[in-house]
Amino acid sequence: MDKNIELEEKKQNKLQWFLFVILIPLMAAILFSIVILKVAGVNVGSAAKDLGVKLPGISSLMKEEKTTPSVKQYQNKIKSLEASLKQEKTKIAQLENLIDSRDKKINNNEIEKQRLEQEIKELTKAQEENKRAFKDIIQTYQSMSPGKAAPILSELSEDEAVKILSNVNSESLTAILEKMEPSQAASLTQKLTVNMEKEQSGTE
Repeated sequence: MDKNIELEEKKQNKLQWFLFVILIPLMAAILFSIVILKVAGVNVGSAAKDLGVKLPGISSLMKEEKTTPSVKQYQNKIKSLEASLKQEKTKIAQLENLIDSRDKKINNNEIEKQRLEQEIKELTKAQEENKRAFKDIIQTYQSMSPGKAAPILSELSEDEAVKILSNVNSESLTAILEKMEPSQAASLTQKLTVNMEKEQSGTE
């Protein structure tokens, strides 16, 4: 029992010795140093950080603190990504507009092509109808008596008369010219000769 009391007393004595001899003087010295440094104008927080960086155990903790991204850094990163996304969306919209414009142009070209094809068909049809009508006119003049055909052709312009006479057969041509006034028959014959020479020179 006495031994236990003695051990307890020894422990208390050691603790008291540690407090009064080491800990309290150390804390007093640190506090005194901080007061002195502040009076001297030294930034105690910055100095403590610099000291902490040099100490092995504390420096690793401070480095980890520095390398850990802050909320503000995450927010800045999100803003940057949102800006990039907005730019990409703008580029996509521009490309879509370009594609729409090209599609419209292609569609307009296709419509214009169809319109021209239709116009060509109509002109070809009209030309064929005109050819058939002209053949019918020639056939009519050939079937008419020269005495009836001659006065009608005399009323037409010489160019129209020449066009018709150059397409009737030679028998009908001779008979119709015989029924015309000699001066008119001579003029038409001259023009028919010129046309025949042009056609012959064109075929050679």
